[in-house]
Amino acid sequence: MRIADVRGGKDQTVRGNDQDRMTGATSQQRIPIDARLSASITSDDHVQGPIDAAVTLVQYGDYECPYTRMSRHSVHQLQREYPDRLRFVFRHFPLEAIHPHARSAATAAEAAGAQTDFWRMHEHLFEHQKALAESDLHRYALELRLDGERFEHDRRSSRVRERVERDLASGEAGGFLGTPTFYVNGTRYDRAYDLESLRSAIVGHLRSGSEHQDDSA
Repeated sequence: MRIADVRGGKDQTVRGNDQDRMTGATSQQRIPIDARLSASITSDDHVQGPIDAAVTLVQYGDYECPYTRMSRHSVHQLQREYPDRLRFVFRHFPLEAIHPHARSAATAAEAAGAQTDFWRMHEHLFEHQKALAESDLHRYALELRLDGERFEHDRRSSRVRERVERDLASGEAGGFLGTPTFYVNGTRYDRAYDLESLRSAIVGHLRSGSEHQDDSA
């Protein structure tokens, strides 16, 4: 996991292999693990899964972050395993200080969402993570058969800019610094984000019978 101060531009990459990072070797242990989700889930969020799911998994991610991309495989598998009991929410947390294309990629996803295609663009951006220049983003919109002119207009609009800013602000209010950052049923999950570890957290909530989100819509 890469930990960065998005305000000061300080890159605190922790050395080690990718498996170490996914299994918690770089977890943000200095931050209390009982931190709560700072912004309730609303109709404006990007959500997959039933609203009455027993467990809600919120992810703050960055389209240029390789570890956010890696974590998708765990999320996808869990969605397959718990289709009726898991709700997934994605929020933007672009780390511009170290990922210069992250914010523009986030606006591309939001512009696609304005044409009801957020999730297809979301996946497309991660699949093409090494090519996120302005020309690439426009090309992806055309590949997804979006209205290119509308896409560019929406991507540069104040509405889309403010939408990304809201997610970023809610993440900063939560006190974390890096991506990916997860919340399980409203409590920050600071352990490993490999499949087995995330599954264990979800199963624990299913067994406890806890509510999916105490203050979500």
